[in-house]
Amino acid sequence: MKNELKVIARIETDYKTKFGIPRQSGLVDLEALIVFEPEYRNDDALRGIEEFSHLWLIWNFSLAERDEWSPTVRPPRLGGNKRMGVFATRSPFRPNPIGLSSVKLLGTVKTEKGLCLRVSGADLMNGTPIYDIKPYLPYTDSHPDAVGGFADQKLNDNLKVNFPNELLMLIPENKKSALLELLSEDPRPHYISDNDRVYGFEFADFEIKFKVENNVLTVLEVAKK
Repeated sequence: MKNELKVIARIETDYKTKFGIPRQSGLVDLEALIVFEPEYRNDDALRGIEEFSHLWLIWNFSLAERDEWSPTVRPPRLGGNKRMGVFATRSPFRPNPIGLSSVKLLGTVKTEKGLCLRVSGADLMNGTPIYDIKPYLPYTDSHPDAVGGFADQKLNDNLKVNFPNELLMLIPENKKSALLELLSEDPRPHYISDNDRVYGFEFADFEIKFKVENNVLTVLEVAKK
């Protein structure tokens, strides 16, 4: 079919599972690599892209596809306790599971898989299919007077992170800052509050286990995967 969406690339990132991914792009400064599918590994397709500082990624919520859709969802920003219209949210559970993210372009790099894009600030899980890439234009895409609706109701969800030094030393130096940012953003679902619950997620080649009490996130274990 002429109008069929095609996967042009996939992202390689340290977010290995859905749990723990930042809720929006730009929250965590973690580098990722966009690798093009063989059909689209043409250097000419990227000619001029390094003149831009940021890009839009249009991608597929590959783990959120459903046979049916719901007109209302429970946004995490509202604690998961209030329903809003699906088109008034960024929920992945949509009639078409399409995501939109703004990322910073760090440059291009030649690999055995062709010319790839180095980006930071992505909120995509490792292997996420990408449908399109467009340049971010600051004079049209940025609206300083924009109103964010209920999303402007900033929750006090930034946590103090207690990461024991003997565990932090296990994390590669170039990934420590991003992991600390990710943990401070509170990766737990907003509707869960259990001081005794131990949470775990995969980050890079590690499994991170932690618990939260009184707005302090304490890392309990760092295990090599």
